[in-house]
Amino acid sequence: MAAVRLVTVDAERAGQRLDNFLLGQLKGAPRTLVYRIIRSGEVRINGGRAKPDSRLDAGDRVRIPPVRLAGDSSPAIPRPEAADFLVDAIVFEDDQLLVLNKPSGLASHGGSGIRHGAIELLRALRPSQSLELVHRLDRDTSGLLLIAKKRAALTSLQALMRESDGIEKRYLTLLVGRLPGGSMEVDLPLRKATLQGGERMVRVDDQGKASYTRFALLERRGGHTFCEATIATGRTHQIRVHAAHIGLPVAGDDKYGDREANRKLRERAGLKRLFLHAARLEFSLDGGRRPYLLSAPLPTDLAEVLDRLV
Repeated sequence: MAAVRLVTVDAERAGQRLDNFLLGQLKGAPRTLVYRIIRSGEVRINGGRAKPDSRLDAGDRVRIPPVRLAGDSSPAIPRPEAADFLVDAIVFEDDQLLVLNKPSGLASHGGSGIRHGAIELLRALRPSQSLELVHRLDRDTSGLLLIAKKRAALTSLQALMRESDGIEKRYLTLLVGRLPGGSMEVDLPLRKATLQGGERMVRVDDQGKASYTRFALLERRGGHTFCEATIATGRTHQIRVHAAHIGLPVAGDDKYGDREANRKLRERAGLKRLFLHAARLEFSLDGGRRPYLLSAPLPTDLAEVLDRLV
């Protein structure tokens, strides 16, 4: 267990969230531990308490307490061969970005009982590269996940993520029931809560953060609605909570969905997971001079579910 450290934030890390900064400083530490030491007040920025999402400025002094990791003191790094399956899931790469078509069931990062997520596995594949998550997808959601290869790309993309029109994000989803008309806009604030036992839930709440989702009909299948969901914000579980609130939950959603409908879809169409896929991302870097249009087709397992719903 090391002594207390005071780390000065360099210009390369300016704008980074405190929790992500600590994960880089405390190699091998689970995210739950990082959140605990922040919330306990053991981590401080310039002598003051902070939150996990506090943004750092160049020159900030971060107090990092000594921590003890369970088991061996060396970081729990996955074996490179354990990550081989992700090689074929890389759909785009250049000098700034790596884009993964994340499979359903793989977490974006480790923590909360999950030893390794997509980012840890990618780092095992590319040990000589600096790779950072730009955003996250729910574990059960498949689709496009952005990984920054340079600090400048990370800060630019995270700034775009905070703008309502910075990155166009489109998902493909199956809603339980019939969407009235050809489209529906849901503009309702969302608020996160933690239930007894630690389960995280999100609900529509006037005290929450502004959240906007637009559902557009693509096809009607077996009494349900296959549609495109475009989000102008990136709140936790946003599409799932908005869909459930309008009475058309995402098929296969075991947290906010319709259990009986999910059972019938499993038996009738073979749906075994959340029907939500991050299909398209569009944005520009370098002041608009470098446009990106990224896409990932609907996975085979979800396409087969649609084929059975005639």
